[in-house]
Amino acid sequence: MIILFDLDGTLIDSTEAILESFHYSFKIHGYCDVNDEDIKALIGYPLDEMYRSLGVAESDVWNYVNTYKEHYRVISTSKTKLLPFAEEAIKKASRIATLAIVTTKTGKYSRVLMEYFNLMQYFEVLIGREDVEYPKPHAQPILNALDKLGSKETDIWMIGDTKLDLISAKNAGVNAIGVLSGYDDEETLSKYTNLLFIDALKAIEYLKDRNKSHI
Repeated sequence: MIILFDLDGTLIDSTEAILESFHYSFKIHGYCDVNDEDIKALIGYPLDEMYRSLGVAESDVWNYVNTYKEHYRVISTSKTKLLPFAEEAIKKASRIATLAIVTTKTGKYSRVLMEYFNLMQYFEVLIGREDVEYPKPHAQPILNALDKLGSKETDIWMIGDTKLDLISAKNAGVNAIGVLSGYDDEETLSKYTNLLFIDALKAIEYLKDRNKSHI
């Protein structure tokens, strides 16, 4: 079995770091500030798309992204926390499957975070924004992860908290599980999968029980 995890809202909560970095970039570039809820509604999309959706002019988008990243790099570890039961979910998952991370976050910073939590060792592959041309909901991030794993395994699961994760899974032809620990609600996620769990641990327990029943 292969299990692919999203990060934000699935295993970690970096909302504080994300919001602070957005507000910092707005302040530095003299843009009218944006309220937290509008930013949070876009978490899961690439940073450049988020800034465009928040009204930043195309000519300025990458300046904002770069400023965001400079600030995020400094504060990310201190202002990010593991979601409840995430560590247990990862360790249990590692006993039944090969694991990878597929995120729209910058891969370099994602790796630093997971090493900070002493959990990167459980993952064979990490695919971040810089590793793909087309981020989720495109299939490319998942397909890249599977290609790097080099496995012929066909029992493949993507676990994520937003519709982007679930649509990406569908586009890549893999199974999708939604978790309610992040940014999209049950009504939204249920449009894309009938497998919904309160958090990643419950999702892994489901896969573990399912695996036993297929032996």
